[in-house]
Amino acid sequence: MDSLITAAARALAAGDPLGALKRVALRSDAPALALRGLAMAQLGDLDRAKTLLRSAARAFGPREAVARARCVVAEAEIALASRDLGWPAETLNAARVTLEQHHDPINAAHARLLGIRRLLLIGRLDEADQSLSLLEPDALPAAMRATRELVAAGIAMRRLRMSEARAALCRAEDAARQASVPALSAEIASARLVLDTPAARLIANGAERLMLLDDVEALLASRDFIVDACRHVVRSEGQMVSLATRPVLFALARALGDAWPHDVARNTLIAQAFHARHADDSHRVRLRVEMGRLRAMLRPLADVKATRAGFTLAPRRACDVVVLTRPVDEEHADVLAFLADGESWSSSALAIALATSQRTVQRALDSLDARGKVQSFGRGRARRWMTPQVPGFTTILLLPAPLPID
Repeated sequence: MDSLITAAARALAAGDPLGALKRVALRSDAPALALRGLAMAQLGDLDRAKTLLRSAARAFGPREAVARARCVVAEAEIALASRDLGWPAETLNAARVTLEQHHDPINAAHARLLGIRRLLLIGRLDEADQSLSLLEPDALPAAMRATRELVAAGIAMRRLRMSEARAALCRAEDAARQASVPALSAEIASARLVLDTPAARLIANGAERLMLLDDVEALLASRDFIVDACRHVVRSEGQMVSLATRPVLFALARALGDAWPHDVARNTLIAQAFHARHADDSHRVRLRVEMGRLRAMLRPLADVKATRAGFTLAPRRACDVVVLTRPVDEEHADVLAFLADGESWSSSALAIALATSQRTVQRALDSLDARGKVQSFGRGRARRWMTPQVPGFTTILLLPAPLPID
């Protein structure tokens, strides 16, 4: 490489894209195109960056496999930043293998880290954790080591292992100070704010209070019978019953949990579970059927007893019944949880992250747009959605993750 290319690369590594452009902005050779693409990505012009990187990959000769693989890795990073989750992960894996075979361990590690960040984004935590364990922190440069620890903290937060998350964030801060990259330090500071922001509400004996993630972790380790409205499950002492695919049964469990230790009138249950304004005999018959189903599903954890007025919960071993719910009740909160990261999302990317159909996501976005909760720009496939950070609480519990029952 010539001196200008070397200087531009060093400027990019230090987080100075303008300094890099000053050296290569007027050049059109392959290395300069690649560096211009990276600089434009750091400046936020992702479309232009993607175009420049593809041009650079074509400009590199057939014998320059490493350079082309590096362009693929850079394009994958842009796809992740623009929330293009449909970008082929196999292409990134092939580039990583090429880099490993040609003895470029740093860029190979960067490619692996990008794949892990994508897995974290869509909630595949076990795969992300397994892949992260293959990255030895001591072998990474400071900036990449900070990113690795930031990802480790994200995995720990999703799993509600807060001591692990805090330790990872401390290691990330130390590495970020060594790297002296302001944007990285700001990202770590934003992640630390999550620890001190309300994540849920606890409803117990008719009273409510906000809870931090540490409080939620302590609650899940307690002996209480928990109706978890964030994950749509019921849990007690390490046992769990998922009602995520049974919305009527969960609505009944939630109503019983809200009222405990008192019972809930039949007409109230009908109104909350069936959304019926006036209860008739058919509703009462259906209520008996659904209560029988709920009783069967909750049998390992609690009994559902009929009373003179309605029904009540009777936990088998737990001392109290509590409800863990969102800090703010909001329709389509799972969609808002992803948009709250401040990035622009396409409906197709949201569908991948939520493991649902794109049409379902589009209906949710249209509903939120009508209420002024989200905004869009672009048309057709280029249409993107975003919203400001939801004020006052963190959305960690609304993101996909394995259910913590250990």
